[in-house]
Amino acid sequence: MGSLGTGDLAAVGIASSFFLLVVWVLAQTRSAVLAVVARYYGEQRLAEVAGLVPIAVWMNFILGFGFFALTNMFSEPIFRLYNAEGEVLRKAVEYYHVRSFGFPIVLATFVITGAFRGIQNLNWGMWISLLGAGINLALNPVLIFGHFGMGPMGIVGSAWASLIAQAVMFVLAVAIMVTRTPFNFFPRRWNHPELLGLWLLSGNLFARTIALNACYYLGNRFATGYSQAHIGAHSIAMQVWLFSAFFIDGYAAAGSVLVGRFAGTKDWVSVYRVSWRVVRQSILIGAGLSLLYLVGYSSIGTLFTKDTAVLALLTGVFWMVVLTQPINAVAFAFDGVYKGLGDGKILRNVLLISTFGVFVPVIYGTDALGWELHAVWTAFLGWMAMRGLLLTVHFQKNYGPKAIRERALLSVA
Repeated sequence: MGSLGTGDLAAVGIASSFFLLVVWVLAQTRSAVLAVVARYYGEQRLAEVAGLVPIAVWMNFILGFGFFALTNMFSEPIFRLYNAEGEVLRKAVEYYHVRSFGFPIVLATFVITGAFRGIQNLNWGMWISLLGAGINLALNPVLIFGHFGMGPMGIVGSAWASLIAQAVMFVLAVAIMVTRTPFNFFPRRWNHPELLGLWLLSGNLFARTIALNACYYLGNRFATGYSQAHIGAHSIAMQVWLFSAFFIDGYAAAGSVLVGRFAGTKDWVSVYRVSWRVVRQSILIGAGLSLLYLVGYSSIGTLFTKDTAVLALLTGVFWMVVLTQPINAVAFAFDGVYKGLGDGKILRNVLLISTFGVFVPVIYGTDALGWELHAVWTAFLGWMAMRGLLLTVHFQKNYGPKAIRERALLSVA
């Protein structure tokens, strides 16, 4: 990305942000499938839920295809909502028209890897992700800048690299599911006793993710409104922030699997112990990432662009990205815990409170003070701190030592 211009960087940042927004909103079936499968796995009744997984895979595929068609048709007015204009708007639309083909296969892949996690296997999902990342990384320079006799495709080449990587990940996930698990690819029937519960949990997580992505949208909209250099700097900061989020979430996913299993066996002591172990380890990972970003503070931005205006803005705000890592870790860890518990209602309520009680008033208030990118990242800091605080308080109250003793007394009675 280092040789891309500021307009290219801004276009990719906007289009990628919207693509991920849609994916995160629609991909909540993965967490719901994980919770249901993990509970049945813990109860040693996995065969009873085997028919649910292929139904969820195909429903997500159909849902993804619908959103591909809908958002492709209205991509230009969508990106105008991000304050994109002129060259940035044109390039964002071109990039998105290719990238959006990935919706069906990404959503279907997420369900499959969620089922893998539910049966306590994190290795398959990890290797699938690593393969996809490797293919994407290898294809990006070839398709963007042109090599091996191929002409340069610009940022559209980056979109093709992502799409090809996603297709390979989907094929591999299906192959593993069919050959190594009790789950089929094609449903034998289109109903299941757990289907209603799956969609209710997905619905709560869907509402949660709407609130979550409202924050990402507002951040991009405000940054784009300042200038191309501002959205370029914000896009880099957000890419680093999201990389960290996925990195920490990878560890938290292991906790959600174990929590779901122990919740299935009603072993609340282990639920509490494992949950706090995940939180502590996530904080350490977050602190390690902060240290890494501090070491590379002045050089990380140059991996994305050489534009001095963008780099100057990034330098002024990147300390907030560094500071937020351990704070993020608490929220992400408890997100994984509650997904394992299958408690989407709490995750929904926490996001709604944090978004409309903290993020929205903070970003509008500090923007009015002229803080610009500092307004955006102050809102993100406050938002993540509130999420972590609310989840910590709720967990201690409902799954802490006192709650465990009360559950034990009730079971005896």
